[in-house]
Amino acid sequence: MLDFPRKARARRPVLIVLHQETSSPGRVGQILHQMGHALDIRRPVLGDPLPTTLDRHAGAVVFGGPMSANDDEPYLRDEIDWLSVPLAENRPFLGICLGAQMLVKNLGGTVFGHAEGWAEIGWYPLQATEAGTALMPWPDMVYQFHREGFDLPAGATLLATGHHYENQAFRYGDNAWGIQFHGELTLAMMHRWVVRGAHRFELPGAQVGRAHLDGRLLHDAALRLWMTSFLDRIFHEG
Repeated sequence: MLDFPRKARARRPVLIVLHQETSSPGRVGQILHQMGHALDIRRPVLGDPLPTTLDRHAGAVVFGGPMSANDDEPYLRDEIDWLSVPLAENRPFLGICLGAQMLVKNLGGTVFGHAEGWAEIGWYPLQATEAGTALMPWPDMVYQFHREGFDLPAGATLLATGHHYENQAFRYGDNAWGIQFHGELTLAMMHRWVVRGAHRFELPGAQVGRAHLDGRLLHDAALRLWMTSFLDRIFHEG
């Protein structure tokens, strides 16, 4: 864990966008708090408005959810369009899973399922690209919970790849980042996902619930350290 200085307590809040009433920013929220950021939590699916500017925020994080970035829901279309705000203002932005797919859609890319129906639900290998390796060390295994992926938008830099879903992490411009995998889950969150998402374990490529929890014992420490370093890189406000 990075040792964040006390002077960081004056930092601006980070906008947190969640997609369910019971969703939590989890470990990402905990790390941002340790960095000195308050959390401004909005849930557009419940009618919360998103700000017209991020001048008063250190940046934004858009999390995942059970919906698809391709769904024809007004709040999803509005949220995808809203991503032009951090992009135009060059504000720090991180999209996680659905959030990354929304960023791809905003940038003109496509979101799609695997041609053979494969899902990534559980722990899977990650391989940093040359650009990713130059940026920072990456974990060898990451936690996934999705059955759609995305192509790489024009102008984006691929940072990490996977097997069934090649594009796992990318950077666009100076301050926009997207990751397909999940580094935000606390142990309580993983238990909840394993119970509520058990019906998905029958999908091709998905792992059974016990493998999720056993894998956490082996791989989560490295993922937690990476998530901390990654957030410090993105939200580097002095």
